[in-house]
Amino acid sequence: MDKHTRYQGAIVRDHQLLLLQQAQLSTGQSYWVLPGGRPEPGETEAQCVQREMLEETGLRVEVGELLLDEQITWGTIKRRKTYLCLAPSGMPKPGYESESAYASDFRFTAVQWIDLRSPIGWSEEVVSDPNKREILQRIRTALGYV
Repeated sequence: MDKHTRYQGAIVRDHQLLLLQQAQLSTGQSYWVLPGGRPEPGETEAQCVQREMLEETGLRVEVGELLLDEQITWGTIKRRKTYLCLAPSGMPKPGYESESAYASDFRFTAVQWIDLRSPIGWSEEVVSDPNKREILQRIRTALGYV
């Protein structure tokens, strides 16, 4: 698999999408992200997504359909693939960053469910980030909420 691709999961439960708050220790900035990362050697895309969801949220997920496959420019990442993930049970919690290049500077600090049916109740931190708002709208569209 391509090390320049980020595989991430849109964990959905009861019309809610799970986001993780990630803090960058060196800058003090924090932002909301979908859980995900890069593959380990020998992993399939689904295995990568399952592992990343477990590490970063503590949830065991069923990986479903590919929702988005996008060309991006984000550091060394050139492509982002977002899969629908179902987590029928369990309580999410901030997990850990397993990639050694990021583990010393990044921490997951909180989880938040956002309602896919309407962005009206989304937190200001989510709404104020135009990149995050756009991908969330594309996920809503892919899932038939728009």
